[in-house]
Amino acid sequence: MSAAEEATVNPDGSTTFDDAGAGADSAGGASEEMPNMGDSAGADAGEGFEEAAEEVIKGTDPALYLAIAVVAFLVIFIVLQLRKKRKTADVDDFFATLDGDKFDIQLPAAVDEYYAVKAKCEKEGWEPGQSMEGGQPSPHHRMLAQALMKRCIADIPIVSHIQRESGGMNKLYSQSMCSVRQWKSYQAAEAMVSAEVEEVRAEADEIEPGWSQAVWRQAMQYHNMLKQKEEQAKAQAAAQHRALTAKKAAMDEKEAAEQKRYNEIKAKVDAEKARIANAEKAAAELLKQEEREKDGKKAFSGKGVKKGFLG
Repeated sequence: MSAAEEATVNPDGSTTFDDAGAGADSAGGASEEMPNMGDSAGADAGEGFEEAAEEVIKGTDPALYLAIAVVAFLVIFIVLQLRKKRKTADVDDFFATLDGDKFDIQLPAAVDEYYAVKAKCEKEGWEPGQSMEGGQPSPHHRMLAQALMKRCIADIPIVSHIQRESGGMNKLYSQSMCSVRQWKSYQAAEAMVSAEVEEVRAEADEIEPGWSQAVWRQAMQYHNMLKQKEEQAKAQAAAQHRALTAKKAAMDEKEAAEQKRYNEIKAKVDAEKARIANAEKAAAELLKQEEREKDGKKAFSGKGVKKGFLG
């Protein structure tokens, strides 16, 4: 038995010899060939995750990303358009409510009245452009001139209104600060007033040649005179109203003072009457009490007691 061998006694009494060196060598070789299981498992898990992620990424269709981007763009575009439309509508409503019916104007009734007078004069033989006989106006000329001047004076307020608003509206439109609706309304009103101005001038020349150069100036003068008279009448009426109000207030104050004085006097008289009545009532009670006392004394006096069987 060599030193390299090892004896092993079996349970049945037999002996076996093992080569310890070979076993050791095989064990050492096995230990050297045994891999590190912990490091290998971690590396394998990391590599597997990365490979799975790469497969998912490689497996996604690029068209999907494009579709998502298109949908997001459409959503943002629709939201912005709706917001812009709402803002534009709010601006239009603002200007519509700001101006209201500012340019919804109509020609005065004096226009139709003038044409009615003109038709009557033509029916009676007057012709447009007819000259005055002897330099003196005929009754028809007077009627037409008065009717046309009345028409022209009635037109002054709307003409002045358009003249005042013209500069502002043109500036607002040039800066896109008014709605299309308001601009069209202003243009329609301006066209109507301009046509009326030219029509009045034409009618003035038919009544008296050359009158068209002065008819609007004269109408403005008459309009200012009438307006001044109207303002004076309003001021006078207001002054009269204030005077009447002050007079009525003074009368009411006087009546209130007189009523107060009457009430004070009446209160004093009523108080005096009440005092006198109370005094008379108290005196009557005293008299009655004195009479009762006298009657009581008489009842208990000796004269008033009947004699009995002992008397």
